[in-house]
Amino acid sequence: MIKKVLAILMTLCLVLGLAACSSSGETAAPAATEAPAATEAADATEAPADSAATDDSASAEPVEISLWSFNIGSFTETSSWDSVIAAFNEVHPEITVTVNAINYQDGDQRLTTAISSGTGPDIIFEGPERIVGNYAREGLMADLSDLWTASGSDISEGISSLSQLDGTYYFFPISAAAHCMAINYEVFEAAGALQYIDEETRTWTTDDFVAAMAAVRDAIEAGTVSVAVPGIIYCGAQGGDQGTRALVNNLYSDYFVTEDGSSYNANSAKNVQALTLLQTMVNDGSLSANASFAASDELQAFANQTCAVSFCWNYSNYAQYAAQTQFTPFAMAFPSDDGVPELEMAGPYGFGVFDKGDAAKVEAAKTFVDFVCNDQTAGVEVVKATGFFPVHTDWGDVYAGDADAADRAPFALMSDYLGRSYALTGGWTEQRALWWPLLAEIMTTGADPQTAADNYVAQANANIG
Repeated sequence: MIKKVLAILMTLCLVLGLAACSSSGETAAPAATEAPAATEAADATEAPADSAATDDSASAEPVEISLWSFNIGSFTETSSWDSVIAAFNEVHPEITVTVNAINYQDGDQRLTTAISSGTGPDIIFEGPERIVGNYAREGLMADLSDLWTASGSDISEGISSLSQLDGTYYFFPISAAAHCMAINYEVFEAAGALQYIDEETRTWTTDDFVAAMAAVRDAIEAGTVSVAVPGIIYCGAQGGDQGTRALVNNLYSDYFVTEDGSSYNANSAKNVQALTLLQTMVNDGSLSANASFAASDELQAFANQTCAVSFCWNYSNYAQYAAQTQFTPFAMAFPSDDGVPELEMAGPYGFGVFDKGDAAKVEAAKTFVDFVCNDQTAGVEVVKATGFFPVHTDWGDVYAGDADAADRAPFALMSDYLGRSYALTGGWTEQRALWWPLLAEIMTTGADPQTAADNYVAQANANIG
């Protein structure tokens, strides 16, 4: 009973006021003689639904854990986590969390090096393609099934399926949305291309996409719009590769991997048809291709009105470039031959816990994950920082009443078009390094799409293991 009273008092402290706290860098953790109080998540009758505080934290042995965080949304610096960790420490002062902010340019390399040397993180903040598809397959991750048993019932089956491997959960999500594309509304209007889109559902067919991009090209040539090119197929690095994958896969309603997820599928008849169409559009000037551009370059070109569409759009990008866009960036689903898009998931983003043989660290890390993902007060803060939407459907519309609620509405709509994910197919990281050279070969050198795609698939499948 005393423990339960203390837990309630500590939860009230969290609601009434949070102390500012920050930590960065990584130092050696003190030897743990006793495992810290773990979340009693498996017993739903004992554990409160919105807090990890179920034991007397004050009497627990101190433990230090490290969180490595990819640059997702506004989580770009170690200090981005300060308020979340402060809230956590109000409930669990015995657990010190240090943060290492990493990015998508060299994050994978840094992680590989650290893991190999035994200095890797206790927690990683990223998506299931790395946490489950790579690290769990390598036997590096701790079992998070108890967290799912306690608090995962309102998370969609699609996200749940991405969070497990062979029936064991290694990933717990916090937010998700759908990647989409965008058009410059004013340019499309001036070019007479709005007739080719459904503004209410924000969808269009492949034929409409081709006609719209040709109309923009003709308007550029006539001098009636100010952009330099209709659109850019960026193929200079892997950043934002989800956009070009979705463009190719949707054009003729195919998938990036086979139905059972056992192999890559870029050389299928429909995907090659899509690659051929894009090559033709580049050749006739209704698209362009740039072998030195990654998605960030294309996004900047879109914001600067150099091109009329972006193939790498979501709310985070909308917010990031809002101050630069002197036009209306109009979110659109990717075109498909039947007008029914299947979009890639932006995320889900969440956490995995590395099992490095220290039970105290594993339990402390799980306690942190449980708190961040299941305490609604802290969790909503993290969701909003990612720029996406909560995976807990019970949390409702976390942006209702916010000043930017109307701006987010189109991106909420995109979630209705989520397709099946293929990010857990083996060799995911390796195939990403092969995808953009494939596009560059086809779009900038005139290579035969079937031959190039066959070579890509052979190399990608060789890494599945």
